[in-house]
Amino acid sequence: MIDLDNRTCKNYNFEMLETIATSLTPLEIELILTDNVEIAQINHEFRSIDKPTDVLSFPNDPFPGAPLGSIIISVDKVSEVAQELGHSEDDELALLFIHGLLHLLGMDHEVDQGEMRRKEESVVREFRLPLSLIVRTQG
Repeated sequence: MIDLDNRTCKNYNFEMLETIATSLTPLEIELILTDNVEIAQINHEFRSIDKPTDVLSFPNDPFPGAPLGSIIISVDKVSEVAQELGHSEDDELALLFIHGLLHLLGMDHEVDQGEMRRKEESVVREFRLPLSLIVRTQG
């Protein structure tokens, strides 16, 4: 289940995100949709990177009944990249959500020998989405 905190005026296909989430975990996920200004502040505070990013993931400490964690997505980046790559904003949001969710599930494409990339590609194919985030950025 997704606990949605939409801090924007954008509306997306949240049913698809629920379906994706349910296919990967039974745990609750907090999804925060925000703009470039707020995500840049969060990125700076938690990663010391002073610029906006597309998606951030913050896993919770595991304990019974706890949500898996939080995914924060910039709708400004969703719109920008969707337009640049010629697909829908719903598709771009789903791609970023999948990427963030896999991080919450403990995967890390920077150190895992391609495990996250393969899983992301598999989920993207299952939901008939455009190229995954890792594939786009790693070539």
